[in-house]
Amino acid sequence: MIEWPKEEKEPTKYWLSNLPASISLRKLVAIAKLRWRIERDYEELKQELGLGHFEGRNWRGFHHHASLCIAAYGFLMLERCLSPPSGNARSIPANHVRIQLPPVRSDYTPRGAAHTDRTA
Repeated sequence: MIEWPKEEKEPTKYWLSNLPASISLRKLVAIAKLRWRIERDYEELKQELGLGHFEGRNWRGFHHHASLCIAAYGFLMLERCLSPPSGNARSIPANHVRIQLPPVRSDYTPRGAAHTDRTA
């Protein structure tokens, strides 16, 4: 796959792929461009959420630190997806997709929550 913007004299980017020939061009482009989103997300994890600030000496400590950073990142991504962009409602693109959360059963109790049938 070759990226050749109209304003350029020659192609600017090239990709080689071993994906099946039956894959659609739209899907191929989405997969090729996914790398940049992953790199941006990793940079945000390191800079904004402190993934790069670990100074411990063992794997277990790093694993705990990384798990908390990734959990915080997941929470922030969910909040971004559930909230419309700032500004007026007209600035929201027509193809803006909001995440629908799955329904929660009425008898669901979060892990670690106090039981309601117990008395103090």
